[in-house]
Amino acid sequence: MSVAPIETDVLIIGAGPVGLFAVFQLGLLDMKVHLIDILDRPGGQCTELYPEKPIYDIPGFPRVDAQELVDRLIEQGKPFGPTFHFNEMVERLTKREDGRFAVETDGGKSFVAKAVMIAAGGGSFQPKKPPIEGIDAYEGSSVFYSVRKMDAFRDRTVLIVGGGDSALDWTLNLEPVAKRVTLLHRRDAFRAAPHSVERMKALAAEGRIDFKLGQVTSLEGANGRLSGANIKGDKDSFHIACDMMLPFFGLTMKLGPVADWGLEFHENLVLVDTERFESSVPGIFAVGDINWYPGKLKLILSGFHEVALAAQAARRICHPDSRYVFQYTTSSTSLQKKLGVAG
Repeated sequence: MSVAPIETDVLIIGAGPVGLFAVFQLGLLDMKVHLIDILDRPGGQCTELYPEKPIYDIPGFPRVDAQELVDRLIEQGKPFGPTFHFNEMVERLTKREDGRFAVETDGGKSFVAKAVMIAAGGGSFQPKKPPIEGIDAYEGSSVFYSVRKMDAFRDRTVLIVGGGDSALDWTLNLEPVAKRVTLLHRRDAFRAAPHSVERMKALAAEGRIDFKLGQVTSLEGANGRLSGANIKGDKDSFHIACDMMLPFFGLTMKLGPVADWGLEFHENLVLVDTERFESSVPGIFAVGDINWYPGKLKLILSGFHEVALAAQAARRICHPDSRYVFQYTTSSTSLQKKLGVAG
């Protein structure tokens, strides 16, 4: 039984800071939005690569940590009720006869949008594959680089490899679901939130999970089904039985399927105008680090400016017959009501 596509005014591809600010700008102009991101949480590079990195060039903030900026942008967009779709990568984008866009993800979701706003940074994040010979044979059946549905790991013996936030988060989240979880990391130091590390070690001390030091050297199994992994430790080698593995070795940036959407590019970046930040395909906008135009600066604040103008152009597509009067949030009662701050 086929599922009807999700319909929306604007589909935002990318939930980093620029995509999150687009929620606010589009919401002020009465547009409904859905966001798609290949990661398992909002924030893009700020959250996934350097959540504690200080940023000094956001207007009004002499200093703001990357994660705090993301949190504030999410809070700013909450009045408009955006819908997020994580662990999804857009695979196909085509224009329909009615002028709207049909979008399909690798996770089987489909959307119909009046306009599309690409805010995918330098492209889509792709997981870094561990250098393990023969791992390809297990991908998609026993080896996964993200968790789409936790229930798929129910009553399974899971090996999680890595020492960042994703590895620690899924160790903690899958512990009550899986039959057994083993976390493997090459050293007893982590790039994850301290409270997550403390909780993981507490679970290991209680015997509820296993924590091992070492690196995977080879996999064992047949017909795409994993049965275990061979590990090289500091002093000796050993074997870990598992029927599923989650390697979290970080992310790399690739242009990905965007290259196949019929857009015009400049050195692997989407070419846009500077009036609407619209691509060569009318109705598809590109904002943030994914776009290029003469004088482009790869700054978050530049992306915010681009979003403001792109939202105005998207409004004319989504509400072509509505009369529009430009308003300021500081003085417009109607905008303040939308934000829930009107007295």
